[in-house]
Amino acid sequence: MSETGVDTQAPKDILTPGLTPLARAKAILGGSAGNLVEWYDWFAYSSFALYFAPHFFPKGDQTAQLLQTAAIFAIGFLARPVGAWLMGLYADRAGRKAALTLAVGMMCAGSLLIAVAPDYAMIGTAAPVILLVARLLQGLSVGGEYGASATYMSEMAGRARRGFWSSFQYVTLIMGQLVALGVLILLQTFMDKADLEAWGWRIPFLIGAALAVVVFWIRSGLEESPSFLAGQADGAPRATTMLLFMKFPRESAMIFCLTAGGSLAFYAYTTYMQKFLVNTTGFAKETATAITAAALFLYMLAQPLFGWLSDKVGRNRTIAFAFFGGMIVTYPVMSAIAGAEAPLAAFGLMTLLLVILSGYTSVSAVVKAELFPAHVRALGVALPYAMSNAIFGGTAEYAALWFKSKGMESGFYIYVSVIMAIAFLVALRLRNTNRESLITED
Repeated sequence: MSETGVDTQAPKDILTPGLTPLARAKAILGGSAGNLVEWYDWFAYSSFALYFAPHFFPKGDQTAQLLQTAAIFAIGFLARPVGAWLMGLYADRAGRKAALTLAVGMMCAGSLLIAVAPDYAMIGTAAPVILLVARLLQGLSVGGEYGASATYMSEMAGRARRGFWSSFQYVTLIMGQLVALGVLILLQTFMDKADLEAWGWRIPFLIGAALAVVVFWIRSGLEESPSFLAGQADGAPRATTMLLFMKFPRESAMIFCLTAGGSLAFYAYTTYMQKFLVNTTGFAKETATAITAAALFLYMLAQPLFGWLSDKVGRNRTIAFAFFGGMIVTYPVMSAIAGAEAPLAAFGLMTLLLVILSGYTSVSAVVKAELFPAHVRALGVALPYAMSNAIFGGTAEYAALWFKSKGMESGFYIYVSVIMAIAFLVALRLRNTNRESLITED
């Protein structure tokens, strides 16, 4: 029995034969391809904010413009719990495949809206309103995507190497961010700076909308996960929000706390770091973009390594390592980056933060999925995560810029360290899901 009283040993008649290596690889590839496009579209907003912020918020200095853009970035996160709730219910009732397909369609609509949105000079205050609507659409999409893709990939990964295979959920998340930065680097390199600032920033959103159409087609051919089919055949109760919080309060609370530390650190170390390198350290935009892209590439490669390690030593241990390390090093490393003069030094320090965080991000999806039975798994993975991510991840840039605007930037480093310390204490109470997983199918 689990700590919540749920039987972790499934009846043999609902266990399914293991997938062949080819079938498993196809499922992981299909689930992760859409995840890449989803997160490319999501991060394109942050990557190109330095260029489009003046078009929607023309008043004030660069910090003020970025602060307003970050506010809409944060508001977009508020839609993520709603998307997680609706899509989590949908995934647990209609299937993982149906939810994945719907999510990428919504992202396509949001990206296309940003690409064609008129700016402040054309329609005044209606311009930022359109930007907000587009971000809300993207928030609904990403909120639903995370739970559906994390659940699907964890269920299709297989018991023996579940940490390794499911780590590709974050590989493609980071890859999406890298592709967004790669598009930015290409445009910075081959496009006239005036044209990039005038209209070139719309190109990545058009690319994202087109890629989403391709993934919509790919996902329509995915197989449904054996766990979902077994749950349907077993006559399990329908997923409801009340069922989640009444039957799994401890798991939901733990996911909320772990996500608080993980998402705050992730957005502090990645999306905000690009602006931090420009606005605080003083690097040129192009230099900051190159540093961020190089560090993210190594971060991406670290995910399967830590996923593989979690299969050997336990996912609870790699998570505890990440939060303990982040709690200790965030303040001194962020302070050092703020004063860095050499790009190589900033790159090394940023990479250090990201490698430590990999202990959490590589296994965050699978640990959450392993805490819940199939009939409520997608909702359980998505909703507590999205609620916490909206509060802590979505406000990370705004909080950092607020501390800076008040002349106490180091307060943000302390804030990140404290939240990671809380997550570390929770991680110490996390059971070893390698042995006590509620994903009973191979």
